[in-house]
Amino acid sequence: MKRNARDPARPSAGPQAPSAPPPAKPPSATTTYAIIGILVALLLLGTGSVLWLSGTNPVKSMVGGPFALVDGDGRTVTDRDFRGKYMLVYFGYTFCPDVCPTSLNTVSDALDRLGPKADKIQALFISVDPARDTPQVVKQYAAAFGPRIKGLTGSPAQIEIAGKAYRVYYKEHRTGTGPGDYTMDHSSVLYLMGPDGAFISPVRAEQSGEEMATVLGKLVN
Repeated sequence: MKRNARDPARPSAGPQAPSAPPPAKPPSATTTYAIIGILVALLLLGTGSVLWLSGTNPVKSMVGGPFALVDGDGRTVTDRDFRGKYMLVYFGYTFCPDVCPTSLNTVSDALDRLGPKADKIQALFISVDPARDTPQVVKQYAAAFGPRIKGLTGSPAQIEIAGKAYRVYYKEHRTGTGPGDYTMDHSSVLYLMGPDGAFISPVRAEQSGEEMATVLGKLVN
């Protein structure tokens, strides 16, 4: 009669070889895109400014591109509407608990310190949370940090196009079962774009307004 594994009369077979682990699943497209976005952000922050100053910036053609978004008054705005001005671009969302308001406060402080050169720069806050960040919401949110920052939003498809152009990582992170129970994970990088729309340099968000003003003063002609 066949005995089961717990039958005390059955002699022990000795140590068993460990079973082979199940084959690893290939990363999803979302995971791959997230990794690429984070790596590009690290490249930008780690080497972008140095390479720009040396005149050999290999990421210049990788960052930026056409976008069509919606401003606080419901009007369609494209990247070409800002030609002739430098763009200081930041992606975030209005429900962000700390990183976004801190970064935008720093941008506002830096522009106030910059003097006449600040008039050459248009700071843009682009939402990565279009479900909650309506045109009116982003208008009020951006205005809270001063008149120099313009808030933009759009449909999920419009935000995706802009995010991919700037190599931005963002992803919804659920915190509960309700429709509004989520935060947005996102990269935190400021992108300085030239009057021709071409990428110039990353600007660290994690610095003081005085430090950022010094950086921008060197980059803006």
